[in-house]
Amino acid sequence: MNEYFEALDEEMAGAIDAFGKQLTAVRTGRASPQLLDSVSVEVASYGAAMPLNQLATVTAPDARLLVVNPWNKGTLPDVERAIASAGLGLNPSNDGNVVHVPIPALTGERREELVKQVRRYAEESRVRVRRIRREYLDLFKSLEDDGEITEDDLRRAQASVQQSTDGAVSKLDTICTDKESEVLDF
Repeated sequence: MNEYFEALDEEMAGAIDAFGKQLTAVRTGRASPQLLDSVSVEVASYGAAMPLNQLATVTAPDARLLVVNPWNKGTLPDVERAIASAGLGLNPSNDGNVVHVPIPALTGERREELVKQVRRYAEESRVRVRRIRREYLDLFKSLEDDGEITEDDLRRAQASVQQSTDGAVSKLDTICTDKESEVLDF
């Protein structure tokens, strides 16, 4: 039965990690190369859409600027267009060699929108964790129905699953609160 609990913990950790990755795309007013991780660039010469991080190096020389240095200078207009149309509220410009992406200060209204977005991501992650809990509770119930575990084992397994779920939800809440503070306080 330990292998089930290990798998449960891995899935819960995966949901928490996925939430953390979603939050990297939430702009806090501070330049972070991860802000552009979600940008996909349609490159005509390659004939496909590619993640920006596979086409260029993204650096943050200061708190209010990102610099995107494409490896192939021919993709510079495509990179600039992709960043502008990514829905991040950014206005890039290029100097012929690199794309400069100034990070504007967030307005109070935009901060509230971002907090709502963070909360939406957190709720989606909580739903994911609860779905994992349901799967494992059903699994242990079927094991008990098949006679592979006793009723006492089922109760202990249910308690353990709930404990893992509570721990995962608590971590999600902490991460959410920290990100909200970061968005509101910067």
